[in-house]
Amino acid sequence: MSETDTFIDEVSEEVRRDKLYALMRKYGWIAIALVLLLVGGAAFNEWRKASERTQAQALGDAILAAEEQTDPKSRTAALAEINAQGDAAAVVAMLSATEGADAAEALRGLADNPDLDPLYRDLAQLKLVSMPGASLDLTERRARLESLAVAGAPFRTLAEEQLALVEVEEGQTDAAIARLKALLQDDGASGPLRRRASQLIVALGGVAETS
Repeated sequence: MSETDTFIDEVSEEVRRDKLYALMRKYGWIAIALVLLLVGGAAFNEWRKASERTQAQALGDAILAAEEQTDPKSRTAALAEINAQGDAAAVVAMLSATEGADAAEALRGLADNPDLDPLYRDLAQLKLVSMPGASLDLTERRARLESLAVAGAPFRTLAEEQLALVEVEEGQTDAAIARLKALLQDDGASGPLRRRASQLIVALGGVAETS
């Protein structure tokens, strides 16, 4: 390679380097900003997750402490002092609703609230229909329970148990026994639920048969 070619190459390399430096001076801040955004976003995300975990733990501790109160009035007062938002507030409200017309009305409000998560609506619904003294007639209880007993519903088997109790009150003993026997064969039914179903079958004059 001649000295002229070498000189031209060196000049070309210098020109390319100058152009690169010029581009970096002009647009380098964009790359730096992107890096800062990525790093800052990741840090904020980790902080948010840690904050949510801390809040959830504090809420859980407060609920457990309230539920450990043996005196009903003290327990209700402790639950009322918990500052919860969103779905957590619904959980606290359900725990506070234990008996009486006010409790039933609170549960009805939760069960009929379209803005509440369906899981919590269903749970409030189930607690409402099973609460003594809720002043629901059999027709309303059945209607509310049938919406919970559909396939795939989270509290389906518990709703089936409550429907059997409704049938007992309606005088449909055979239908109640048949429903309870189906629960004994239901893979979704828990052990305690199957035991209750078996005991109720016997109390109704039937024979509890399990596979």
